[in-house]
Amino acid sequence: MNIKKNIFYAQSGGVTAVINASAAGVIESARKNKNRIGKVYAGRNGIIGALTEDLIDTSRESAAAIRKLRHTPAGAFGSCRYKLKSAEENRREYERLIDVFEAHNIGYFFYNGGGDSADTCLKISQLSKTLNYPIQAIHIPKTVDNDLPITDNCPGFGSVAKYIAVSTREASFDVASMAKTSTKVFVLEVMGRHAGWIAAAGGMASDSKTEIPIIVLFPEIPFNRKKFMAVVKQKVAEFGYASVVVSEGVGDSNGRFLSDQGLVDAFGHAQLGGVAPIVANIVKQDLGCKFHWAVADYMQRSARHIASKTDVEQAYAVGKAAVKMALADDNAVMPTIVRVSDKPYRWKIGKASLGRVANVEKMMPRSFITKDGFGITRKCRNYLGPLMMGEDYPPYKNGLPDYVRLKNVPVKKKLKTEFKL
Repeated sequence: MNIKKNIFYAQSGGVTAVINASAAGVIESARKNKNRIGKVYAGRNGIIGALTEDLIDTSRESAAAIRKLRHTPAGAFGSCRYKLKSAEENRREYERLIDVFEAHNIGYFFYNGGGDSADTCLKISQLSKTLNYPIQAIHIPKTVDNDLPITDNCPGFGSVAKYIAVSTREASFDVASMAKTSTKVFVLEVMGRHAGWIAAAGGMASDSKTEIPIIVLFPEIPFNRKKFMAVVKQKVAEFGYASVVVSEGVGDSNGRFLSDQGLVDAFGHAQLGGVAPIVANIVKQDLGCKFHWAVADYMQRSARHIASKTDVEQAYAVGKAAVKMALADDNAVMPTIVRVSDKPYRWKIGKASLGRVANVEKMMPRSFITKDGFGITRKCRNYLGPLMMGEDYPPYKNGLPDYVRLKNVPVKKKLKTEFKL
């Protein structure tokens, strides 16, 4: 007689407006397969929840609460930036994970995150065999940076793209109104360490019906002060103002980030942020006009109120697909989004081996960037457009979005030993 195995699900890295939709996809699909799956345990604060045996029993949540996850932003169970080292460097972490999984009859490991999460998922799949405890490890894609390979796009990105495009258009209308006697250049800083997908979305604010003088600074194009200022000067002369969308990862020809302060995050990546005032001051020094700058920061990735319907549907679909793949005995894989056609836009779920996903970044193709390096091409617009399409507004109460806060009831610990991070 086969004993039903439980699922361990965790959220990792920077959260998004739709990562909870993926969680809903996992939990609701698992509940529909009670004959083959036990409970869904969530890790409190990502993989840390597994290491410290701090698990959440999602079966204690009502069907209505889980359904509300679909329109609630951020990470309902808490996320983390914690990267597992290799087994050779820190074997005790993997042994601890297996101990926790075995204690709680966990046979499925779902990690919802970006590139580092895919790497973690792959490592756990490999080590589970070595440690003689079978785990089906499935990575659920999520990243606002849209830099995972194989998949056409990443859940979380479409909503950020929509937010940045809308915000750029609205702010540009504001600047245009004031440009005669006040601000002439507005600079908006967006996320994107190495890939300029989010910055590219700013270019969508301008189209043939609503022309806006937008200049985009991509991480893929080395920053050239002279060329940049020539374009700014030309735009201001022609339109009376200009809007600049700059990726946090913009750097010089030597590969150094303009905003690199010498700090690093938990993954060892350079801690970025603050490139907008740097670019704005360059404009002030070279052009002498009044400027304003803003940083989209957490607002761009948490704006569920203006999420893309396409994004919400795809986020839910990859969570649902993860359960289906687990039941089909898949291991070390990631559900992907496959673009079938642009017009009309059609997509389906595919599958990729984690060996092809982990530690690989997908950059903006040069064909998506205009020849001068400061805008997006028609090809890029055809790619971005469908990902931003559709509205999926959350319910409102008293003028504010009605988001859910789960009870997050803890699972009783079974191991005698504590784990120190």
